[in-house]
Parts: sequence; structure tokens; C-alpha cells
Amino acid sequence: MSKAAIHLGPTQIIDTFAEAFRLRFARLFVTAHDASWLEAGVQSFCGYGTSVIGCDAEVGLERVIAPDESPDGRPGASLLAFGFSVKSLAEVVAQRTGQCLLTCPTTSVFDGLSEAEERIPLGKRIRFFGDGFEKTKVFDGRRYWRVPVMDGEFLVEETCGVAKGVGGGNVILQGGSLDAVLASAKRAVDAIAAVPGVITPFPGGVVRSGSKVGSRYAALKASTNDAFCPSLVGRVSTQLSPEVAACLEIVIDGENEGVVSEAMAAAIQAAVGEGILAVSAGNYGGKLGKFHFHLHQILRDTGLA
Repeated sequence: MSKAAIHLGPTQIIDTFAEAFRLRFARLFVTAHDASWLEAGVQSFCGYGTSVIGCDAEVGLERVIAPDESPDGRPGASLLAFGFSVKSLAEVVAQRTGQCLLTCPTTSVFDGLSEAEERIPLGKRIRFFGDGFEKTKVFDGRRYWRVPVMDGEFLVEETCGVAKGVGGGNVILQGGSLDAVLASAKRAVDAIAAVPGVITPFPGGVVRSGSKVGSRYAALKASTNDAFCPSLVGRVSTQLSPEVAACLEIVIDGENEGVVSEAMAAAIQAAVGEGILAVSAGNYGGKLGKFHFHLHQILRDTGLA
């Protein structure tokens, strides 16, 4: 590890940065009859939503909404979907809502960015499933569609907002053992979950297959980040010491730079400890992403260093 580092307890914080990108995002408020059906809808909507490298969007649960603050007084959840453009999100949000929430018993869907100027169709498209029996209603200046289904009606807002967001904030945890880095990653993801406005879209919030841009195979846009693969130490230009047995990356998407930085700080603070040799981050030399989150600066800004 050639770069200068500071320490939080026994863990080195490498002097590097995470490189992130401008994405667009939508926020949906989903409600259901009870927590069980809400979870079913959320899991389905968020499925196969890990990376825009291969998925239609990066999708995740932002937070659970208590009945006393949800749009219809039922258990709710706030979901975020990130994509490269407004056009791509228009397809993603409508398709996932139609396939995963319209189909889920008791769910309703509301726009979580009602003040956004950019709008995409939601119920405006899904209403056609009602085959002419659908009904519309305007409440408090917002239009909804009621689509007849076998358990009653599916209520969905006509449009939803899209705003500018940030995708690809990250930290890379380097452990002396697999058990240590797995436990560290869980602590970090739990800490991030307390930060509003962010998601960690990969399985359990964690990705083991960190990637670099390009590949020796021409058909691939991305390939394994060999600099962080312990099994390749000695064969490639590595960023690991020989003592590192396993690495895991946590990718963070957020509604703005501030919340991504806050989430990264929370992740670092929670991740460090016995068995975690270093915390680093992934970047592409600063050439591809507009946003650079420097680990040492984040720690200084939050009073951790």
C-alpha cells in the first residue's frame, strides 16, 4: 500500500477517492395492507437492480415509512431507482411498477418527488391494464388512476418526478479474513441505512465483484478489478498487501453529493476495527466520473480525522 494513510483504530484509511457519476433518479412511495405484502412488493421491484452496467437501473430501499407518515395510512416504503437518463427511467419505473407492484396483493404507488419539474408517465401507462374499466381521480392537485384487479383496485399516481442524483460512491473494505470483512460489510451497510436519500443496490448492500472499465475481451464494457483481487497479488499491479485475504465493495447511490459523502463517512466509521486492514475506494483515475469523494477529506469534514 504505497499511498499515505491515516488510521481509525487498527484500520488504515488509504489516501484515495471514490469516483462517482451523474445519474437521474425517481422515488416511489409504496404502501400495502401489512408489512409482509409490502416486503414482497419491495423485493420484487428491487430485483435485478444492482448495476447499470448490466441492469436497467440501480434500485433499492431507501427507508421504511411508518403508517402515520405514509400517503394512505398504511405500512410503506420509499424506493429509489437510478438510471442514466429520464428516458431510460420512464421505461424502468413503469415496467417495474407494472410487473412487480401491480401484481403484488394490496399495494398502492405514489410519487415521492412531487415537486420535480421533470415528469415521467406512471399510472398514465399502467392504467391501460384496466381495459377501459379504469377510473381517474384528482386529489389535492394530483391525478391518480384506479385499476380494477382481483383483490379490489390498484391505486397508482399518474406521473412521477425525476431529479438529478449521484451514482457510484463507494468504499472497499480489505480484511485479513473473509469472516472479518463480511462482518465489517454488514456493519457498514447497517450504518448507511440510517442515512436518508441513499441506497446500496447490490445484494445485501455489498458487491464482491468490483469492476474496472474495459476488458481484454472486446465485447465487455467492464471486468474484474484485478488490483483488488487477493488471488492475483504477485501477478498484477495490486493495491493490496499480502496480508489481505478478502475485499468487499459497498456502492452508494444518493440524491446529492452531500448524502453520498455522509453515507461513506458512516460506512467507514462502522467498518473499521479488528481484522480490517484497510479501507480504500474505487476510481478510474478521475477521468470518467464527475464526482470525486476523497476518503481523507470526508473524514476531516466529519471530524473523524
